[in-house]
Amino acid sequence: MTYMAPRTEQQSLLESTGTLLVLRAPVVPPAPAPGQPGVVSVYLQDYDDVFVAISEQGWVRAFCGHVDLGTGIQTALAQIVADELDVPMSAVQMVLGHTDASPNQGPTIASASIQITAQPLRQAAAQARHILVDLAAGMWNVDAAHLFVQDGRISSAHGHAVDYWTLLAGKQYREYLQDEVKTKAAKDLKIVGHSQPRVDIPAKALGQFVYVHDMRVPGMWHGRVVRPPYVGRDTGAFIGHSLASVDTASVNHICRDIKVIVQGDFVGVVARREEHAIRAARELKVAWKPVAPLEDLQDLEAAIRRQPMNERILQDNRSDHPDLPPARVDIKRTYVWPYQMHASIGPSCAVADYQPGHVRVWSGSQNPHMLRVHLSQLSGLDEAHIEIIRLQAAGCYGRNCADDVCADALLLSQHAGVPVRVQLSREQEHGWEPKGAAQLMDVQGSIDAQDNLRHYQFSTHYPSNDGPLLALLLTGKEPALPRSLQMGDRTAVPPYGYPSQKIVCNDMATIVRASWLRGVSALPNSFAHDCFIDELAFEAQADPLAFRVKNLAADKRAQQLLLAVGERAHWQPGRPGSRGTPDANGWLHGRGVSYARYIHSKFPGFGAAWSAWIADISVNARTGEIRLNHIVVGQDTGQMVNPAGVRHQLHGNVIQALSRALYEQVSFDANGTVQAEWGAYKIIDFTAIAPIDVVLMDRQDEQPMGAGESASVPCASAVANALFDACGLRFYQAPFTPQTVREALQLASIDGAMPAQAGT
Repeated sequence: MTYMAPRTEQQSLLESTGTLLVLRAPVVPPAPAPGQPGVVSVYLQDYDDVFVAISEQGWVRAFCGHVDLGTGIQTALAQIVADELDVPMSAVQMVLGHTDASPNQGPTIASASIQITAQPLRQAAAQARHILVDLAAGMWNVDAAHLFVQDGRISSAHGHAVDYWTLLAGKQYREYLQDEVKTKAAKDLKIVGHSQPRVDIPAKALGQFVYVHDMRVPGMWHGRVVRPPYVGRDTGAFIGHSLASVDTASVNHICRDIKVIVQGDFVGVVARREEHAIRAARELKVAWKPVAPLEDLQDLEAAIRRQPMNERILQDNRSDHPDLPPARVDIKRTYVWPYQMHASIGPSCAVADYQPGHVRVWSGSQNPHMLRVHLSQLSGLDEAHIEIIRLQAAGCYGRNCADDVCADALLLSQHAGVPVRVQLSREQEHGWEPKGAAQLMDVQGSIDAQDNLRHYQFSTHYPSNDGPLLALLLTGKEPALPRSLQMGDRTAVPPYGYPSQKIVCNDMATIVRASWLRGVSALPNSFAHDCFIDELAFEAQADPLAFRVKNLAADKRAQQLLLAVGERAHWQPGRPGSRGTPDANGWLHGRGVSYARYIHSKFPGFGAAWSAWIADISVNARTGEIRLNHIVVGQDTGQMVNPAGVRHQLHGNVIQALSRALYEQVSFDANGTVQAEWGAYKIIDFTAIAPIDVVLMDRQDEQPMGAGESASVPCASAVANALFDACGLRFYQAPFTPQTVREALQLASIDGAMPAQAGT
């Protein structure tokens, strides 16, 4: 595709006639809370941020610093702008995450784009409408309150009519975004709250969509990187200092103009033709020094407990409840969550064009403005000279290699003196992406003689950080020292009404390269919370759904959601599943219920959408195979900008989370990550996916909540609770693979050949 310089376009827009712009002076986003992801950019461009631009040519552009990771915010944000402006959706073009065009609004994380970042856009669009209506009112000498707008056309009861584009012809209006702008009431919205087709799908379905992988620029060469043998490790004195030698002449037979770039442990090749770069990376003779082996991670619980950690008490109100009645049942449990991959179907890719004084990087990054800071550190260039143009890439829902490959491309372009496209191999993506962190949760809780919740102690251990840019570590520009982020506290406080609670988060440095993955620490934390409440319900001889509803008395929306999901699933109170007794065909059957509200950002954080699951499964008592029969998933998202988009997100969450709960786990040997291809790392396939029944609560008068992650959070506990209902056995470590289930059934003498006594 032909590239047109966005910097020039943006500045031309600011200077253009026939336009109305709603602006804001550029600001540095607030610094992230201590221990949170994100870096503070001190760079402020010398021109204003534009939120909404309207042209006499009949188009509207709206600018947002967040990006679309497949969640559909490109469509939803356009709906918000179109509705406030009273223009057709087709008139609105969204510009997302382009560092020289979009405002710096921080990283695209935690389901916050609609919940938070959309608000300035909505205000800017509303402000623009007020300005245009006031212009028409002044032209006609009438009260603006008596004018009507439809599809960008302003009219009055007296027959006056003019469209936005005519009002702007030859004029130039510049207004700064006001703190308080009157936006439309929910009852007056005509586009928001109504399902709209996603604007990106037609081009994707026809193979016409331009992903970052498709980007080409004039004079572009192809690059590949050669990674060290310590696969997926980012901590240790050896990192950046392990390269022994590189024989640059070893690739001369492929093509005479191949360039070999070496800096610290960073090794890359650049060639005019892509197949030459691929071959050169494979045949380049590289020798590495031996490094200390990675510690044994076969026993994840033991490995995590061995790590240094800092205890952070989130909540401790035990002294407020000295006279609790005695415990009738007191249980202690430990839950373990594995390392998992983002498993992006397409390996990460980027294009960089390093020119004296200015660098352009075409990127699939989740966080372009944050990436710009790191690329400045890597290249030695001021941020003002680095432009990141954001294009969509293979989905990640977290920190995969999308940023790392941008740094690779920039470094190779800087040394080779030509634009360079770099695509990682599947082996490199699997091996080096920052994994979704393993997690360990210790829980102790009790009920009294009346089966009321009594006390709850919860301690979570989360070895993770922000996945420092790999090129910075390999080149030695950033030391590979132990570092952690305080991100293990998502949804660490249980939703249920335990009167006495002590909640602890143990912050830990990474063992292997690990960072955030969809649901961050909330999914494992909720796995522990909701499996545990299921055990207490069993001990209380209570229906598990009713027991949850009873103990969510402080959250009426949670109760209503659970009841709605139960009704849709035809929940029958008190009716158990097989509980370890196979049917005549050797199958066990059960259903599990689970609830969570994703609480994100640093503790105490704030809530995204409410979500609840009921999962119906069958288990082969001989093989341990789990069949998913039916999933009912409900969500209270508050106002849904695009109900169809929310429904799509629930489906995506369900499929990805089921894959993680049932199959996904990363293995390690002395060098690091073992799985290097899809045959070794199983993900769910379409044949295994059950019918998914979605319940959307009607809350259009409420504030919008984040919908991108919430529905994934209750998944693992719903499946684990269904496994108990089917097998009579509790499972405390994910994933629930056939081998894991089979071994547990055999240990309990449940083999499908004869009736067995249900276990607990």
